[in-house]
Parts: sequence; C-alpha cells; structure tokens
Amino acid sequence: MSMQIDPQWWFTAIEAPVVAALFWMIHGLRRELHARIQRGDERDSDALTRTREDLAQFKLEVARTYVPLSLIRDLDRRISDHLVRIEEKLEDVSRTGIAAVQAVRRMEERE
Repeated sequence: MSMQIDPQWWFTAIEAPVVAALFWMIHGLRRELHARIQRGDERDSDALTRTREDLAQFKLEVARTYVPLSLIRDLDRRISDHLVRIEEKLEDVSRTGIAAVQAVRRMEERE
C-alpha cells in the first residue's frame, strides 16, 4: 500500500511555515541591522564633534603660545618691504625696456 501525499498538502503543512519563519528571520535581521547602523552613525557623529572641538582648542592654544603678535607684525613688515623692493625693481626694468625700445626707434628713424 503506497501512501501518496498531495503536493498542496505538502506546501501547506511544511513549506509555508518554513517560508514564514525565514521571512520573520530576515525581517528581524533587517531591523537589527538598521538599529546598529543608527547607533554607529550616532557614535561617529559624537566622535566627529569631539574631534572638531579638540582641534579648535588646539588651534587656539597654538595661536596663544607659539606665535606672538610681535613676530607676526615683524613678518608682515618684512614681507611688505620685500614686495616694495620687488616692485621698484620691476619698475626699473620696465623703464629700461621702454628706454631701449625708444632708442631703437630713434636709430631706425635716423637710418
């Protein structure tokens, strides 16, 4: 005597609960993954905020202790003086070039 199981019964009795259990597991994993991502984002955001605050404090400390205002003023004065000297040299070169061009034109006119 051979016992045959109807495929419809097989699906209903065994596969449907297994598929439902798998769906429930996937749903739970997805929910847990989203919760972990959210917690990680919050931790990263807090760490980034702390890092920015530490960097701002360090910059302030450097500005207070390592570079005195007198040194900054002296450096600014020296750079300005040097730029003025460069400007004067450029003006001299420009004047010399203009004078040379004018001399060449006068020589050409004489010929």
